[in-house]
Amino acid sequence: MDENFIKDNINNNLFKVISECADQTNLDCYVIGGFVRDLVMGIKKPKDIDILVVGDGIEIAKKVCEKLNSNSKVNIYKNFRTAAFSYNNMELEFVGSRKESYKSSSRNPQVEIGTLDDDLNRRDFTINSIGICLNSKKWGEILDKFNGLKDIKNKVIKTPLDPIKTFSDDPLRMLRGIRFSCQLGFLIQPECLKTISLEKNRIKIISGERISEELNKILMTKNPSIGFKILYETGILEIILPELTDLKGIDEIEGHKHKDNFYHTLEVLDNICQTTENVWLRWAALLHDIGKAPTKKFIKEIGWTFHGHELKGSKMVYKIFKRLSLPLNNKLKYVQKIIYMSSRPIVLSNYDVSDSAVRRLIYDAKDDVDDLLTLCEADITTKNPNRFKKYLNNFKKVRGKIIEVEKRDQIRNFQPPISGEEIMNYFNLKPGKEIGILKEFIKESILDGKITNDYNSAKALMIKKGIELGLKMKK
Repeated sequence: MDENFIKDNINNNLFKVISECADQTNLDCYVIGGFVRDLVMGIKKPKDIDILVVGDGIEIAKKVCEKLNSNSKVNIYKNFRTAAFSYNNMELEFVGSRKESYKSSSRNPQVEIGTLDDDLNRRDFTINSIGICLNSKKWGEILDKFNGLKDIKNKVIKTPLDPIKTFSDDPLRMLRGIRFSCQLGFLIQPECLKTISLEKNRIKIISGERISEELNKILMTKNPSIGFKILYETGILEIILPELTDLKGIDEIEGHKHKDNFYHTLEVLDNICQTTENVWLRWAALLHDIGKAPTKKFIKEIGWTFHGHELKGSKMVYKIFKRLSLPLNNKLKYVQKIIYMSSRPIVLSNYDVSDSAVRRLIYDAKDDVDDLLTLCEADITTKNPNRFKKYLNNFKKVRGKIIEVEKRDQIRNFQPPISGEEIMNYFNLKPGKEIGILKEFIKESILDGKITNDYNSAKALMIKKGIELGLKMKK
């Protein structure tokens, strides 16, 4: 790595201020970790910057924050000898050099004051253990005890120390290694990969929240299947997402086979990642077929069936989200809805779709109808080019029909043209079942195309149906 390149890229006000504060306190100071790794790789949009101080990192953080005139509060974590604050949309963390010891039941370390070597030894991977000195006398000098630069060049992920110790101490590092492999396109060193398999059960001490953070980062890569294949091969996936590994394998009875729904799922996931950055739609793609394992059934006259897998799968999502501490709010409901409705557009695409069927699809999916179709298009995994083209064209027809019907009937944000209050006033009614009957009849008539979605048509139908129900107009 060209030292001049390094110096040019740390030649800014932030690092100069840190350098001045380090010199004033006579402490060695390094920028280290992901910032350096990304800088070496040509990635120049840092969000987090880690500063290693051989001494009191908290004191340096306070001085730097004050000198930068940052309005941010310095958050101090004495137990971990760290302090952090925000600056120019970046998170700066200052860490005093330390050594760590772990209990088998927790990934949270016991922290002691340590030397520079102690701190480098505790790092997760060699590619994250490269430092750049910020002191004026050694400005821009590279600290690379574990040959991380070489590993970046060779695109290898490995631990600074024995991987058994590294992964056993903090099992989250196993997920982080897999995530880095997926993000950076690096290979995990065979010894490290083998150790992940051996130490996989240690992942059980990690909180659902920390696991889902790593899974979200894997999901937001270009090809998440890379990460999920490694998770499967190392045995971690069976521990954290058994609903996915249950899909693995192909059964055969009397010559009838079904596809391997696990690998199909990963294909769908990679497909959808080419068209959306919505992490929750990517979650829907990952989980869209989980209901197939519990609903799989062989019927002699038909073959393998998965009847009701969409409903079953949508119900399974709640337990997964709860286990992984994912949000149990509208994000959960969104994923459940997309999975539950995932076959609706597929059915429509196989026929000359009627306006009525499209209206009902728009009404049920509402603003998520485009995402639903995006999933269905990603679900096309046939290797037959003619079939692929045919299926994709069919979905284009459905999309066109949706635009046409929505423009005419305005169903997506459907509001009943006649309110319950107006029905009560017209027929002199008190709240009761008749209002619900009339509102539902009007809605169904609009969706079926029997009347247009406008006030006059709805009112005329309300009067007619009201008379049929024996209701009398208000005098």
